[in-house]
Amino acid sequence: MRAPAAPRRPDTAGLVLLVTTAIGWGLNWPVMKALLAVLPPFSARAWAGIAGSLMLAAIARGMGERLAVPRALWGRLALIAALNVTSWMGLATLSLLWLSAGEGTMVCYTVPIWAALLAWPVLGERPTARRAAAILLALAGLVALVAGEGLGLGLAKLPGVALGLGAAVLFALGTVLTKRRPLALDPLASAAWQVGLGCAPLLLPTLLLERPDWAALPASSWASLAYMAAGPLGLCYIAWFAALRRLDAGVAAVGTLIAPVVGVLAGAVALGEPLGLREVAALALILGGVLLAVRG
Repeated sequence: MRAPAAPRRPDTAGLVLLVTTAIGWGLNWPVMKALLAVLPPFSARAWAGIAGSLMLAAIARGMGERLAVPRALWGRLALIAALNVTSWMGLATLSLLWLSAGEGTMVCYTVPIWAALLAWPVLGERPTARRAAAILLALAGLVALVAGEGLGLGLAKLPGVALGLGAAVLFALGTVLTKRRPLALDPLASAAWQVGLGCAPLLLPTLLLERPDWAALPASSWASLAYMAAGPLGLCYIAWFAALRRLDAGVAAVGTLIAPVVGVLAGAVALGEPLGLREVAALALILGGVLLAVRG
């Protein structure tokens, strides 16, 4: 009888790429929160997203990926972009008008839990006891996050929590729909199209409703916009796809849990956001739920 094969050790370069990606995504939350002090929400998000999509498209082209989209794929590509990018960038950014960067990170990074729940009607994957426990843990974390400061302050945060959960649920729906019928595009080309198409609707309220004073922006704000375009929407996507080629999907999924931890810690250090027992307990409960959902 043959002995079972030893588990494959994670690739060191893949782990470095994964950690780099998660840190870059986590740092984006306090950067976004700081930008909202000087820019309207859609202006702060849409233009950086368009720049990031153009950067991804140029790199994809340079790496020999095809940018052409088959005619039959445009409808599904637009739907996935709306769920994965428009709703995520729009609703998650608006949630920061009520939530701190750390709170927004925790709420929005519940995506794997809702993906596990939506996999039942979309993919036919029945929820297990592990997934039920994941949902209960995450809900307990959200209750601790909202109610821990008292009823009045908790109710004041509810619009932000609702927007953040909306972003997470819609992103999760886009995830399971993509799993059911993957987009037949090269990885970076797919990311470029999704970010570009997803950010395009955000330009409409930017142009019609917002009047940002670009000339008055300090150099730090321009640097933040450049970071969002080049970092989370550019280099982090490249590192993410490179990590996925080197690591098991389960390792990559668990590795993304670094992002909300970085978001909470960076918000506390850079923006002076509170980091006490309430925040730590909420983070532990939510991350525990996400970890159960991923492993399940």
